[in-house]
Amino acid sequence: MKVKQFFKNTACGAVLGVAMIIPGVSGGTLAVLLNVYNKLIDSISNLFKNFKNSIAFLLPILLGAILAVAAMYYPIKYALIYAPLPTVLLFVGLMIGSMPQFIKDTVKNGFNKIHLAFILIPLIAVIGICFIPNMSEVNLSSNMVASDYILLFIIGIVASVALVIPGISGSMLLMIFGYYNELFATVSAIKVNAMHSILVLGLFAVGVAVGFFTIAKLMKYLLHKYPRATYWAILGFVIGSIPAIFITFDYASAILSPLHIIFGVIGCLLGAIATYSLTNFIYAKNKTND
Repeated sequence: MKVKQFFKNTACGAVLGVAMIIPGVSGGTLAVLLNVYNKLIDSISNLFKNFKNSIAFLLPILLGAILAVAAMYYPIKYALIYAPLPTVLLFVGLMIGSMPQFIKDTVKNGFNKIHLAFILIPLIAVIGICFIPNMSEVNLSSNMVASDYILLFIIGIVASVALVIPGISGSMLLMIFGYYNELFATVSAIKVNAMHSILVLGLFAVGVAVGFFTIAKLMKYLLHKYPRATYWAILGFVIGSIPAIFITFDYASAILSPLHIIFGVIGCLLGAIATYSLTNFIYAKNKTND
């Protein structure tokens, strides 16, 4: 691989890494916008069939993602601690801003009455999850029971689904399930209880890896066989995740002062404008290159 291409892929990986930890931003969508999604899915799906070429493409992507996560960890952590409402509203704005272009592309594929079901079922499912009792009461401490470890592995698989599928934010799903802040806290707890923290994060990573490779193959098949139904279902997930984040937000412990609300609204607007402008710019650039 040429040096220029290596750094380009690393930069793409950094963008995807940021998307992984910012709720509302879809790594899959950004991969599509950066024109690396199909290559990413093919490399993952054919990892063992075409190991050398797949690794050559995936390694710089992974390197960039790791560097970006390390750089953004503390800023997002403290933003969620000291300004949770403005931070969450910023995330919602980022999600809203990326939707118009995604909706436009989905509509281009055509719409039948049956596709309404593909929108409503995922939408209702995402919102319905928020009303499951104790959904936000997550235990990742050293006194976890066996079922908590199993659930953590499953949550890793769920998070990987969102990484592969365009339009769905993995970190947003983690926030809905109540695991987002707890995983952040586990990273911070490595200095205090290294063995348990590494075990928890490792098990979550294994779940992500298992889901990532499995879902990549499934996603490749669905997009090839049923592209219209798949994209309408993705849209249902995206739309449903917006009210879901407000339903699961911890209003009791958050600061709800007028100043925080004002900054939150401004952040939401700026986030929407930023991602809307970015998606339009990248799509226009890709269209020009084509």
